[in-house]
Amino acid sequence: MRLRVVPSNAEGSVLSSPSKSYTHRAMTLALLAEGESVLRRPLLGEDTLATLDAVKAFGGKVTKADALRIAGGSPRCPDNVIDTRNSGTTIRLMAGVASLLPCVTVLTGDDSVRRRPMQPLIDSLGMMGVRCESTRGNGMAPLVVKGPNLGKRTEIRGDVSSQFISSLLISSALKEVDTEIVLTTPLKSRPYVDITMEMMARFGASCRSTSEGFIVQGGQRYRPRDYTVPGDFSSAAFPLAAGALTGKVTVKNLDPKDAQGDRAFLDILRALGAKVEWNGDALTCSSAELNATDIDLGDAPDLFPMAAVMCAFAKGESRIYNASHVRLKESDRISATAMFLRDMGADIVEREDGCVINGGRPLHGATVSSFNDHRILMAAAIAALRASGETMISDGDCHRISYPDFVSDMRSLGAKMEMIP
Repeated sequence: MRLRVVPSNAEGSVLSSPSKSYTHRAMTLALLAEGESVLRRPLLGEDTLATLDAVKAFGGKVTKADALRIAGGSPRCPDNVIDTRNSGTTIRLMAGVASLLPCVTVLTGDDSVRRRPMQPLIDSLGMMGVRCESTRGNGMAPLVVKGPNLGKRTEIRGDVSSQFISSLLISSALKEVDTEIVLTTPLKSRPYVDITMEMMARFGASCRSTSEGFIVQGGQRYRPRDYTVPGDFSSAAFPLAAGALTGKVTVKNLDPKDAQGDRAFLDILRALGAKVEWNGDALTCSSAELNATDIDLGDAPDLFPMAAVMCAFAKGESRIYNASHVRLKESDRISATAMFLRDMGADIVEREDGCVINGGRPLHGATVSSFNDHRILMAAAIAALRASGETMISDGDCHRISYPDFVSDMRSLGAKMEMIP
């Protein structure tokens, strides 16, 4: 399927999509909690459904009715290989769960996941006595994991993926011994680790930061919770950007005090000159003349494609930097973003850790590739709303990975988008 987009304005309001980051963590912690947790308004996109299937594989009992109910406790050895599909978060969090068990767990995923780095986590678990191996010997999935994890100290890089650290934190609380996690490089995407620590606390466990990394007390137990997943700032960035570029859009059910790193998109919008206003839990963004700015995405790498699109429409030279880790996502998002924007007529130059954009040039429709990456697809679709002519984007349904209602939400705002064969 392809997504066809023609120039149009976005006006009105939508309900925020539930947070992917919080949903992944809530499902994982519910698996490990002793009793039944109730998760209200979870995101049921392709990535989080991969986590839910992994939860079932480890013995979690799942029922869906008015809410998602997960009865957890002690994970059991999976009967089969766990396929995490396109979800890097799933394979990394579940590697931590698997490290607690005395049996062999095999974790794999689709082509994209099998290209994503796992070596830092493989090495870190190995330091604690866990057998964790790449079956191809290249530091990538498929992985074989066999615990139990009895180690007291480990080291790991902090600049490849915060998901590695989240995996170690969540699993370490259930060990009998305290665990010291030492970061050998500065931590990127710190807000995602903050979310993990927040969610651990909600489910009854704790950990603390140190000058070198983290310490997790052993012998803890997770308790079941009745938990409502908050709105997702990562997904909200797309309709809000549509408002900034073409009209006026309100996204409801967002928490102004939320810990999500992608709240930084509001600062980006303001720095560019867009009008951003809170009214309770509703956030409104209106169009205005945009001017260039410099953007540090060290803590919010998922914003790169949409931030680059906004800069393409802002007059002057913008620089996006400190985002080299975004090359290790579902696609090389720096290269993929530069490619579709150049195809549409933008003046953009790649840098190793970001890009430089000479914005304000008119964009035109084009046939572009999303590289089957949900954030590339959605950013290109928003750019197409203000480009002349028709834009055709490949893998048009890959938005279901993180924002299943993206096309229907945008259409409800007046955007002219349609899925075609």
